[in-house]
Amino acid sequence: MDAAEFRKRGKTMVDYVAEYLEKIEKRQVFPDVEPGYLRPLIADCAPQDPESFEDVFKDIEKIIMPGVTHWHSPYFFAYFPAASSFPALLADMLCGGIGCVGFSWASSPACTELETIMLDWLGKMVNLPEEFLAGKDGQGGGVIQGSASEATLIALLAARTKTIRRVQSEQPELTEAEIMGRLVAYASDQAHSSVERAALIGAVKMKSVPSDDTFSVCGSALKKVLDEDKAAGLIPFFFCATLGTTPCCSFDKLLELGPICNKENIWMHIDAAYAGSAFICPEFRHLLNGVEFADSFNFNPHKWLLVNFDCSAMWVKKRSDLIGAFKLEPLYLQHHHQESGSSLWLQHWQIPLGRRFRSLKLWFVMRMYGVKGLQEHIRKHVRLSHQFEHLVLQDERFEICAEVVLGLVCFRLKGSNELNEALLQSINDAKKIHLVPCHLREKFVLRFAICSRTVESTHIKFAWQHISQLATDLLKTWGQNHPQQ
Repeated sequence: MDAAEFRKRGKTMVDYVAEYLEKIEKRQVFPDVEPGYLRPLIADCAPQDPESFEDVFKDIEKIIMPGVTHWHSPYFFAYFPAASSFPALLADMLCGGIGCVGFSWASSPACTELETIMLDWLGKMVNLPEEFLAGKDGQGGGVIQGSASEATLIALLAARTKTIRRVQSEQPELTEAEIMGRLVAYASDQAHSSVERAALIGAVKMKSVPSDDTFSVCGSALKKVLDEDKAAGLIPFFFCATLGTTPCCSFDKLLELGPICNKENIWMHIDAAYAGSAFICPEFRHLLNGVEFADSFNFNPHKWLLVNFDCSAMWVKKRSDLIGAFKLEPLYLQHHHQESGSSLWLQHWQIPLGRRFRSLKLWFVMRMYGVKGLQEHIRKHVRLSHQFEHLVLQDERFEICAEVVLGLVCFRLKGSNELNEALLQSINDAKKIHLVPCHLREKFVLRFAICSRTVESTHIKFAWQHISQLATDLLKTWGQNHPQQ
């Protein structure tokens, strides 16, 4: 394929993607395929001779689309949003076209410098304390990770290194292995499984801190666990606070937790993967109060800020904490601007060496929507969640299971877990909308997340009418088939 054909085929693909997104609500939100559907449709091995673009293109609808879950459908209410916008798609095209591998400033100066500046822009939008910004002479700064899972792992590993060095300086008789065996990390019992996975990869103990009636961790709960572990000779070193938990979008109490972590020499990382985007709105910024006590903070513009996956924003107060943990500098990575400032050494801020030019997506989206446009996107989703909440509350058969703060509604039929499992199965079997569940304490709960950029009030009304009718049909037969309940 030469440049002339690329121009022609590129226009074809842009038209296809635009039409896909424009007409996505006409597609069934969840596919009808079974596991293994794809292998019989594809040859056993790669072709020896080139195939035409036309042959590849026609197989998109024939082979790929039947197995796609349409995350950007206005009938997709599962998990959390996967952000998408045309400016971000265009930026991704440019990123792929430039094709740089940004492992150091010299490998692509614009890739490195734009990322540093965009994270400052974004940090200012959520009103982060000055210490988290790189600026011209700051000690902190931001970096784009692939996911919140990576950000948590990076923070935990940096905290582990920092703590080991501190303890060895205080107690030089202890070996690194002895210290490692006593380290303990903490997170809410509502925290995402990626936090536990980070501890698994980091080879340290992880303990859950019990949440309260609002599914939030408070200071007294953390202090109790810390006191018990210190008395047992363990070394608490890391706490992951969650703002906007995955099950129900609850918020840990930073203003109580932060001072405890600071006093105990515990690295506090804040995981706000979903909720963080909302902090660009002044009316939601109070949910981030207490970030000034944190060592690191992360949220995902690729969830709710119209920036396509992957783009996970992470800030640290002291970038030397990351660089000190991950810096290795072979000769082939060195360049004559080595001493121009460690904010330009982003290869030391992450697990992989190379990085894509992901900051282009932030640059395009923030410029072409503006802060006001992005705020309106967040506010619209929050309004729609409260619309759905209101519809649920009008039906006495249902209950709301957690406070609706942002764009997630947790609800269920009043009754047994088995009844609600059956309701969810009937919803997802019908494939008109798509939901996923969670457990809140012992209750099986349905999650209704406002996800699509194009979702409107009419889609919310349709979803509720559909759920309500399926509940009516289910309840007609449930009592006969389950008399004990």
